[in-house]
Amino acid sequence: MNHKKTLVLGASDNPSRYSYLAVQRLRSHGHPVLAIGRKKTIVADVGVETEKIKWEGVHTVTLYLNPQHQREYYDYILSLSPKRIIFNPGTENDELAGLAASNNIETTEACTLVLLSTNQY
Repeated sequence: MNHKKTLVLGASDNPSRYSYLAVQRLRSHGHPVLAIGRKKTIVADVGVETEKIKWEGVHTVTLYLNPQHQREYYDYILSLSPKRIIFNPGTENDELAGLAASNNIETTEACTLVLLSTNQY
């Protein structure tokens, strides 16, 4: 299986949030997970950071931030040079998608949870 190092942007330790479920499911599928959220916490076995850490080898950034909150992360996301960005429902953003395209980063409007459950991740 091809494990993809994934950054969950907008991670939460609230079990009713999709970002929480995404961290759990990504881990259960064996993917290495990095997470950034509003508060330092732990979800599954993943430490959620509050700072923009310059991680190496990030394959996928999956977004759980609305477009207004994404703006402060544009430069950061692009600096990670991920292979793709997943815009989960409610996070669709033409501006960021355009920046990604001009940096040769694939973008997908999809639900990470659905991609995992249908083996399309």
